[in-house]
Amino acid sequence: MIRPKVVKVEPVEDYKLILSFNNGERKIFDVRPYLNLPLFMELKNITIFNTVRVEGLSIAWKNGQDLCPDDLYENSISMTPVAG
Repeated sequence: MIRPKVVKVEPVEDYKLILSFNNGERKIFDVRPYLNLPLFMELKNITIFNTVRVEGLSIAWKNGQDLCPDDLYENSISMTPVAG
């Protein structure tokens, strides 16, 4: 099965990302567990964290840090649609 592709990423408070996928799903991904790994430590700087963007099949930050697209999809929490 091919994983859905991230088409939009929005950084939000507490080092979380709102991810929009090409299948219409929106999910929240928590980056906090990664922040003590050497590659991701500089993302503790909120200015750098907020540079996140869609890149290829995944997301990346300005200094080259990125996350596996499978991790993004599998380890994120679906957002419940708001009833209107």
